[in-house]
Amino acid sequence: MLSIILVGLGGSVGALLRFFFSEKWNSASFPSGTLAVNWFGSFFLGALIGAGFSGHPFLFAGTGLAGALTTFSTMQLEGITFYKRNERKKFLLYQFISYTGGIALAWAGMWAGRLFH
Repeated sequence: MLSIILVGLGGSVGALLRFFFSEKWNSASFPSGTLAVNWFGSFFLGALIGAGFSGHPFLFAGTGLAGALTTFSTMQLEGITFYKRNERKKFLLYQFISYTGGIALAWAGMWAGRLFH
C-alpha cells in the first residue's frame, strides 16, 4: 500500500510540474516546455539510477515524479502536428533533439549520480 501512495504522491508532483512548464514555455511555434521536462526527466532518472536509488525513494522520485513529469506521448503528438502543418524541418529537428538530447542527458545523469553513490 505504501508503494502505491508513494508513486501517487510523486506522480502528482510530476504532473503539476509538467503542467506548469508546458503552460509557461510551450508556444504555438515550438513546444519548449515539453522538451525541457523530457530532457530534465531523462537526466533526473539517470541520476537516480546512477546514485543507486531503489525501493521507496525510487518509487516516489523515479516512477512517480519522473514518470509523470516526462511525456513521450505529448512529444509524439507535437511532432505529428509539425508534420501535418508541413513544417518538416521543425519536425525533424524536434524529434532529433528530443531523442539525442534525452539519451545524452540520461547518460550524463547516470554519470553524475555515480558521484553521489
